[in-house]
Amino acid sequence: MTNKEYASHFQILAQLMELHGENSYRIKSYNNAYRLIRSVDAPIHEMSLEQVKMIKGVGDAIGVKIQELRVDGKMKMLEEYKSQTPPGIVQLLNIKGIGVKKIKLLWEEMEILSPGELLYACQENRLINLKGFGQKSQNNIKQQLEYYFQSIDKYHYAKIEEEATNLVLDIQHLLNTDLVSLTGKIRRLVPILDAIAILIGQQNIQLLFDKELIKLINHEEGSSVYHCKTTEENIPVVICTSESDFWGYNLLRTTGNENFNTELFSDNFDDAVDWRKNNPEQFRGLSEEQIFDRAGLPFIEPEIRDIHKIILKIKNGYTPKLIQEKDICGVLHAHSTWSDGSNSLEEMASYVKEQGFEYLGITDHSKSAFYANGLQVNRVLKQMEEIDQLNKKMAPFRIFKGIESDILYDGSLDYDPEILRKFDFVIASIHSTLRMDKNKATERLIRAIKNPYTTILGHPTGRILLSRKGYPIDHKAVINACAEHNVIIEINSNPLRLDLDYKWVPYALEKGVKIAINPDAHNLAGIHDIHFGVLVARKGALNKEMCINTLNKSEFETILKKQKELII
Repeated sequence: MTNKEYASHFQILAQLMELHGENSYRIKSYNNAYRLIRSVDAPIHEMSLEQVKMIKGVGDAIGVKIQELRVDGKMKMLEEYKSQTPPGIVQLLNIKGIGVKKIKLLWEEMEILSPGELLYACQENRLINLKGFGQKSQNNIKQQLEYYFQSIDKYHYAKIEEEATNLVLDIQHLLNTDLVSLTGKIRRLVPILDAIAILIGQQNIQLLFDKELIKLINHEEGSSVYHCKTTEENIPVVICTSESDFWGYNLLRTTGNENFNTELFSDNFDDAVDWRKNNPEQFRGLSEEQIFDRAGLPFIEPEIRDIHKIILKIKNGYTPKLIQEKDICGVLHAHSTWSDGSNSLEEMASYVKEQGFEYLGITDHSKSAFYANGLQVNRVLKQMEEIDQLNKKMAPFRIFKGIESDILYDGSLDYDPEILRKFDFVIASIHSTLRMDKNKATERLIRAIKNPYTTILGHPTGRILLSRKGYPIDHKAVINACAEHNVIIEINSNPLRLDLDYKWVPYALEKGVKIAINPDAHNLAGIHDIHFGVLVARKGALNKEMCINTLNKSEFETILKKQKELII
């Protein structure tokens, strides 16, 4: 269990207590525990009760509950409140945009007990006359519910990456074969998944079930497909088996999407191949690389096998050279205790340096982000003084003076030019007033892009995967504006965002817009989210040359200096 998962139990406990009208002081203490535990860097699951109690702000009551979770995976008090609450009401607490007070009202006044009942009530127009609601509120709730139902039984790639990788290793060991691989969407690094897909190069896999490595859910006799679940998390697993001689062919065809497979097997062999069928004799004993070679193609990396007409582009001379994690030289989006980060500026910088990076662009929140302890002008200047001192101490490593400046409703940034010009670079991001139509959202972003002090456009749609849709924007218009005004676009590497979406990276590259792969780190562990940003960048066919933070420190300094000269 991660620290965030520990924290979420306290958040749900506080919500349920509020729902049942409990003492506000106790509710506040559990909400504080939620925020506190999220900010802890050391893994709580490795701590003893005594070590947990040593965490600043954790008392006996919170410590005991953390220990219950660590040992049993459950918290007694939380389970008691859940037993007093309809399961559907607990589900409603997980849906963004519907607060506890409104859920309580819907439960007590309308006897709504589940997301399905609430969606039906919205469709029947029953909320508009309820106190505290109205037509606009009802429409927003309806949209959130529809998104919720679309997202059920789906998983963030980051959530299951480690388990999927370990499962492959365990299967290889148990079956004594190397012919085991992830395949399908997870091998293509799709950010949202509904299952782990695995190809095994042998047909007798009964040992996996006998040893309870995974649980068999469904298998039709004679079929090569097994529907399973992991033993602990119950994550769906689809296993496909293959004769070992046709391992390469089946790995190739189960990895690609339909368009890729059709383009590959229909147009690149003397006789078209029906790729939906197992084991064409011409591919016996061939690896993926050898099959691509027979098709007159270089090896195409799995993650780009769903880019539109990628094979045709390669035939016309395009040579994809995908970025690698080792190419990243600097970290350009991180927060410290100056705003809402968990670690001091020096701690963040020291850790980034220890990880082998050459520089850190610190970007605490700006003054409009009052909810995140955003920096008023006097605090901006004080932070810059600390940065100057640390740069003398930590040279040749460098901290660049950045800010994540809020894009206001009219598209302006929330500092005056005389302050903006003091920063080495500016990330412009939207954090408030997220409910906009496409024209307004696009216009707002483009005005921010036109600001001469904007260096990077941060998380362009504001989405939170599986929780909140991004605001609708005209991606082409936004990317075109970035091209015109020499603004970099961020791939926010937080695995809950991954925004800019990988599907728009090829268009950005076509327009000459550079990409920044940024972790948006709020603690030391968050620095490592760069890993997920690189994966999604590779999926969008980003190369090293078009990523701004593959520049070394000196090269990055030069870029920033040239930008400032243009402003002046």
